[in-house]
Amino acid sequence: MNRQEFIKQSSILFMASQIHIPATSETNWAGNLTYSAKKIVYPTSIEELRKEVLAAKQPKALGSKHSFNTIANSTDTLISTSKLDKLLSIDRQKMWVWVESGIKYGTLGLLLDKEGFALHNLASLPHISVAGACATATHGSGDKNGNLSSAVRGIEMMKADGTLERWEQGHPDFNGVVVNLGALGIVTKMALAIQPKFEVSQFVFENLSMNQLKDHFDEIYQEGYSVSMFTHWEKKLINQLWIKKRTDAKNIHPVNTYFGATAASTHLHPIKINSPVNCTDQMGISGPWYERLPHFKMGFTPSNGAELQAEYFVPRKYAYQAIMAVEAIHSIFVPYLFVTEIRSMAADELWLSPAYQQDTIAIHFTWKPDTKNVMAVLPKIEAALEPYEVKPHWGKLFTLSPQKLHARYPKFKDFQALAKRLDPQGHWRNEFLNRNL
Repeated sequence: MNRQEFIKQSSILFMASQIHIPATSETNWAGNLTYSAKKIVYPTSIEELRKEVLAAKQPKALGSKHSFNTIANSTDTLISTSKLDKLLSIDRQKMWVWVESGIKYGTLGLLLDKEGFALHNLASLPHISVAGACATATHGSGDKNGNLSSAVRGIEMMKADGTLERWEQGHPDFNGVVVNLGALGIVTKMALAIQPKFEVSQFVFENLSMNQLKDHFDEIYQEGYSVSMFTHWEKKLINQLWIKKRTDAKNIHPVNTYFGATAASTHLHPIKINSPVNCTDQMGISGPWYERLPHFKMGFTPSNGAELQAEYFVPRKYAYQAIMAVEAIHSIFVPYLFVTEIRSMAADELWLSPAYQQDTIAIHFTWKPDTKNVMAVLPKIEAALEPYEVKPHWGKLFTLSPQKLHARYPKFKDFQALAKRLDPQGHWRNEFLNRNL
């Protein structure tokens, strides 16, 4: 690395690690970021939202506070959407549901199921807001399932002048506005594609050899409606394989072994030292889609609680090579790690989605709350994944340079032009967007 590159990377690492900015007592979900806003407001209607948007100089929308970096931070005003949380209407002809932007997936799932409907996919945590998850291309898992933002069929935003603009699928800008990073306006409501409700059974297997991934990766990830692998990077083992199957699938019958892995004899937590009480039911017990597709129950502490998160995406064609590249350096980061999860997702057409026009896998790291050491190992993981066109999750920790981010997204310049057109004065910009956009 030459001196100029070293200085650039060092400055990026410094900025990424300086996320304790004392100003308010409000923190993000993990507690690693104290928001630097002068105030946080909680509008309960479009009229109240418009008043706050027009009064603020540099506002940002704040959803369920699940971002681990500064993407939703502001030194002026944070406008929380937490009280804009209603299911507005169900269009049974189009099979769309219109919701306010602040509704959480766990709440929406329960309401939809009562009406006989379901979403196609859910994240591992039902605690996150719809608009925030879609704005950052957050995902669940499933070989044929797109990420959460791929369910969006319509989206409405409030712009800096207080006016509302709506886009529906088919509009030339639609694929640009869905994964918007909060750079275009505040999302007020969204339409999501729905389908008839269904039930899911969850099966867990232990100790799958990573050697099986070389020749059987596709077969493993096609085994269920949603499949996740968890590893502590010990002895080249996938410690837990979670397979979620629709109960109307042909191959629902449980087996005792799967590619050498053995069926779990009891409920498990992905982090092996934690109690499984927070996790959704396993052992093949069937339940509604909204209670099985997430890993964690709505009313319980998600994941570990006190933690940091980073996540990297690579094209599906590099799955085995990318996993083994991380395995080769695991000794440098395992002391700071709770667990890694590996998931898949189908290609989509959304400009800033990591799965834009290519099937993708996600390598997710749940870290111990040790910011200094975690930020120090992220560049090494990113370097190991560099040959595989790595992209980071927009709302989690990363140190990749803006230049590399831009190069990985074929439509990045189109998004920059869209942001300039919709927000010419940079009303919605913040430190994160100024640096990365």
